[in-house]
Amino acid sequence: MTTDTFLFTSESVNEGHPDKLADQVSDAILDACLAQDPESKVACETATKTNMVMVFGEITTSAKVDYEKVVRDTVRNIGFTSDDVGLDADKCKVLVHLEEQSPDIGQGVHGMGTKTLEETGAGDQGHMFGYATDETEELMPLTHVLATKLGYRLTEARKDGTLPWLRPDGKTQVTVEYRKDGGAVVPIRVHTILISTQHSPDVSNEKIHADLLEHVIKPVVPAKYLDDRTIFHLNPSGRFVIGGPHGDAGLTGRKIIIDTYGGWGAHGGGAFSGKDPTKVDRSGAYIARQAAKSIVAGKLARRALVQVSYAIGVPEPLSVFVDSYGTGTIPDREILALVLAKFDFRPGMIGKALDLKRGGDRYIHTAAYGHFGRDDKPDVFTWEKVVDLTPAAEAKA
Repeated sequence: MTTDTFLFTSESVNEGHPDKLADQVSDAILDACLAQDPESKVACETATKTNMVMVFGEITTSAKVDYEKVVRDTVRNIGFTSDDVGLDADKCKVLVHLEEQSPDIGQGVHGMGTKTLEETGAGDQGHMFGYATDETEELMPLTHVLATKLGYRLTEARKDGTLPWLRPDGKTQVTVEYRKDGGAVVPIRVHTILISTQHSPDVSNEKIHADLLEHVIKPVVPAKYLDDRTIFHLNPSGRFVIGGPHGDAGLTGRKIIIDTYGGWGAHGGGAFSGKDPTKVDRSGAYIARQAAKSIVAGKLARRALVQVSYAIGVPEPLSVFVDSYGTGTIPDREILALVLAKFDFRPGMIGKALDLKRGGDRYIHTAAYGHFGRDDKPDVFTWEKVVDLTPAAEAKA
């Protein structure tokens, strides 16, 4: 590593990690509510440990949802079908502790259904961030992209039978050596890859190492980033048979950096899963990502950070901020003016613009492998659509 380069690391977990199991259950419940009642107000948390999944929080909806069935179906689809792998979807305890949304919150946010979309206030106070960078075609950080894709590949190899010894739980981590280019960053090489994956008790460490290299790492990490100095830590603990909720407790919202940008940019602290669009922790972060991505895609900057902040019950954001890290082709204040001209940051209007009230089979896809940089389901990840922000386009408008 030379003096003008630096190392940066991002981690990810796959869908069988207990925290991600919890996120998926919470979002599956949100989907089920919105599918019947798009005006559902949902704040659903999930906790899990050995032989138990509990859902709790506040839900106000006209939907008739069998919450226990939603929980069991979600856990089963992940792959937790027996105690041997960490949880049995059909036999585990399912506890449901849900109440209606506080009327104190409801009257301030949506007027108990009387406010228009334009008048709908933020579901809570807070500040949210969106980030984009030109270092990958997804306009996402390379460390985050690779860590996420390695986790997804672990799940693919388990479910399609390529590596039958794999079990649902797993974690990945990627360190990349970068070069600074003014305010932008350029990835040079992958420095270290770490994979810890749950496995059956009869597979050897040697086979785990060889199979992960051949069937997980090589299909995911471009060869141009690997060299003879790349370090591999593959199941470094030596044994990972006990996993899922049996090995560790899980809770909704404990993987917020994995959900976003892998430590790049910034994070306001609010989690996403289990929250309907009036919760600006979620919708504000989505619109901020769309704005940041549009800035970079429009060649207005090579990197961009967008912050938006809210007060509970107030429609208009308290502030909107843009930072191009010195890479802007025009001053940041002019980029901000373009953003404000094209984006409506009021919560009700965000929900309309991004079609956020649609449930069914929607939000569960966001609850594992990241909320951003996804092109696999455009009808789900609507905030990944680029908005034209170029000054020329604005002048024509």
